[in-house]
Amino acid sequence: MIYDILIIGGGPAGLTAATYGCRAGKSVLVLEKETFGGQITWSPKVENFPGFISVSGAELGDRLMEQAMEQGAQVELEEAVSVRAEGTVKTVSCASGAEFQGRSLIIAAGAKPRMLGIERESELVGNGVCYCAVCDGAFYKGKAVAVNGGGNSALQDALLLSEKCSKVYLIHRRDSFRGEAKLVEALRQRENVEFMMNSSVSALLGGDELEGIVVKTGEESREIPVEGLFVAIGHAPDLGAFGSIIELEGSGYAASGEDCLTATPGVFVAGDCRKKSVHQLTTAVADGSAAALAACAWLDS
Repeated sequence: MIYDILIIGGGPAGLTAATYGCRAGKSVLVLEKETFGGQITWSPKVENFPGFISVSGAELGDRLMEQAMEQGAQVELEEAVSVRAEGTVKTVSCASGAEFQGRSLIIAAGAKPRMLGIERESELVGNGVCYCAVCDGAFYKGKAVAVNGGGNSALQDALLLSEKCSKVYLIHRRDSFRGEAKLVEALRQRENVEFMMNSSVSALLGGDELEGIVVKTGEESREIPVEGLFVAIGHAPDLGAFGSIIELEGSGYAASGEDCLTATPGVFVAGDCRKKSVHQLTTAVADGSAAALAACAWLDS
């Protein structure tokens, strides 16, 4: 079957695009490699999405998916590894060997967590080094942990972990946080949270599992015994498989404007993988609607 719209990525951008595409009478297939709903499902509480005073990320993700499927979208749990744009048909090849075709394509692949880039980090992922406090925080109940980062994600991770862990070290390379002042103040009220400003993690200690970290502050280094290190320093776009059909800017994001267009006719981008000044849940769903409407207009032209 050749779908009207193929969508790579089942996060807020991709699922919103699916809803808009279906409502325009198009056949839509969404491919997602991990979790439908995307990384918002990791958030225990979302309070900045219009219409919801408070909702869990998992519930919001479920609602987005349910809405898209109710409108007629089909979904497949598949990892897209390459795309061929041949004439009027776009072919997506997946890691499983499956292939799917569409007349138009929306890439809403999102972004993946950035790593610190220090020795043994990759080796210790899952054995003390983590990138999702919601996913892994429960494993460190009653233990000492550290959070590296200074934005809202890092502050929210530290708050969540402070409710479970005996001690939380919040490490940031600058002298002030980029995140919301309200979150910073909430952390200051937690007796088990210690701020380490103008600091960075320079080494990981332990054998098969993390046993501690070395934190450098100026010229001084301090060994801190922790069993978990939660890295929250932002994300990198996950577009390596699509560089042949869309233009990427210097940091790897899709070089596309608010119209979500790319250099390849019939191919569009949406969400956190697109270069923009604000990466938020609301901008992701806005991209999804813009990309879907642009795809529909292209199909109808």
